[in-house]
Amino acid sequence: MPITTCIFDAYGTLFDVNAAARSAASEQGHESFAEHWQDIATNWRQKQLQYTWIRAITNTHCDFWQVTKDALDWALEAKDLTDPHLRERLLQLYWELSSYPEVPTMLAELKAKDFSTAILSNGSPDMLQGAVNSAQLGALLDDCLSVETVQTFKPFDVVYDLVGKRFDCPPNEVLFVSSNGWDIAGAAQYGFHTAWVNRASEPVDRLDGKPEHVLPDLSKIPQLATAL
Repeated sequence: MPITTCIFDAYGTLFDVNAAARSAASEQGHESFAEHWQDIATNWRQKQLQYTWIRAITNTHCDFWQVTKDALDWALEAKDLTDPHLRERLLQLYWELSSYPEVPTMLAELKAKDFSTAILSNGSPDMLQGAVNSAQLGALLDDCLSVETVQTFKPFDVVYDLVGKRFDCPPNEVLFVSSNGWDIAGAAQYGFHTAWVNRASEPVDRLDGKPEHVLPDLSKIPQLATAL
């Protein structure tokens, strides 16, 4: 079956998750943070993901905004940074994440080819809408599907089920795109075609679900979707 629907993870895939910390590091008054911003950004993201996995496994769901705040608090404390104004600024900037440079053109090409396009994310609806609005992508996406509908996080199958329910398509008509190797593994086992956006040239995860395609960025997604 040809691909009819292209589904994207949000954070780290369409939106640059390091943008908030990078922007804060360049602002006056954040000199102490600027020394450590890269480590903090990395720890923030790692804890954010770890907390979603633990909450999913233990059935202790909370929305992704709470997870994001908890992860940031851990990352800041690890560097002994306790300025509440810095914390609030980082959280504000997280609502205004920029997309990667190739994203608008890529999505526009998909829409021109009549593909359905959507986000499938751990993010809460408000967070996703804030990022989409900030990046001005609303006209290029048919929907933003949030795990809040099912009250658990990826990679549970019930999350991937949201795609078929929304677009009335079987898994083999879906190209699922993510920068997260574990997300790709879950989607591949679910039955989606997969494209792993491996911006950091990392090794493939040692998991049963393997990426069908590995790309350095999103620019070739329209050609890939057409060829499948």
